[in-house]
Amino acid sequence: MKIRIFSFLVVLALLGGCRAAGPSTPARTVAEFFRKYDGRPGFKTTDWSAGLTTRLLLGRIAKLGGDNDISQALTAIRSFKVITFTPTSSGAMKLADEGLEREVTSLLANEKYTPLTVTAPDNSSTALRYSVRQQGDRVQELVATGRVNDAPDSFMLVDIAGNFTTEQVNQLVKFLPGTVGELGR
Repeated sequence: MKIRIFSFLVVLALLGGCRAAGPSTPARTVAEFFRKYDGRPGFKTTDWSAGLTTRLLLGRIAKLGGDNDISQALTAIRSFKVITFTPTSSGAMKLADEGLEREVTSLLANEKYTPLTVTAPDNSSTALRYSVRQQGDRVQELVATGRVNDAPDSFMLVDIAGNFTTEQVNQLVKFLPGTVGELGR
């Protein structure tokens, strides 16, 4: 009898371990979230690392617009990653039901990101929620979540790493909705 109980407990432990290691285990960091979902059905990932030449080019483009804060913010970007999800099958639709938004909200809270209160620009159809990770008075990472334009069951996560002032983040927040709205298409 003791062997059966012991065997039953071992089987339960193994099954619990398999469940914990499976695809429904929540990501604990933004980077882990990208790794977890990259390449899965319905997901599209864009990963852009800003080398010196690219940052200089972005700075020149931004200066044409005349806003020095956005120019400096764009040149301070080290990486810009976007992952979008639009259900393409019944299996992919299950992810929407499991709560991608809840998963990201939880990991941002656990990693001590600070939510930003932002009013969307009038000319934007992309509503995003923002959080930042700061070190002292500098913002090291800006994360935005929202939906892909014209796709109600969609999901979008934007991760921008750099070294920004608060004003530069404010400028990026104004600039992002129009930019990421195009990426989800």
